[in-house]
Amino acid sequence: VGPSDASPDEGVVEDLPLIDEKAVEQLTEGLISHYLPDLQRSKSALQELTQNQVVLLETLEQEISKFKECNSILDINALFSEAKHYHNKLVNIRNEMMLLHEKTSKLKVSGINI
Repeated sequence: VGPSDASPDEGVVEDLPLIDEKAVEQLTEGLISHYLPDLQRSKSALQELTQNQVVLLETLEQEISKFKECNSILDINALFSEAKHYHNKLVNIRNEMMLLHEKTSKLKVSGINI
């Protein structure tokens, strides 16, 4: 059995130093205690930002509905204006028809048959 027959993992376990569980626990606690306050502050800031965004979205929805109402009112005003215009046309047509009726009645009285 030559040097090439040896397993590549052979001897690796023996080369690793023994891991001290207490040291790992202390390092973990130190790492967590170092980063945890910043992470908690970030979480709090993100929650506040999310709440502010919700309020902003609700406000925007209210403003959008106000604009929609304004557009509806403008449409209604335009409709009333158009109705007034056509009402005036109808009144004019009615007046013309009454005038024509009077003229035809006078012509009939004069003896001219239409």
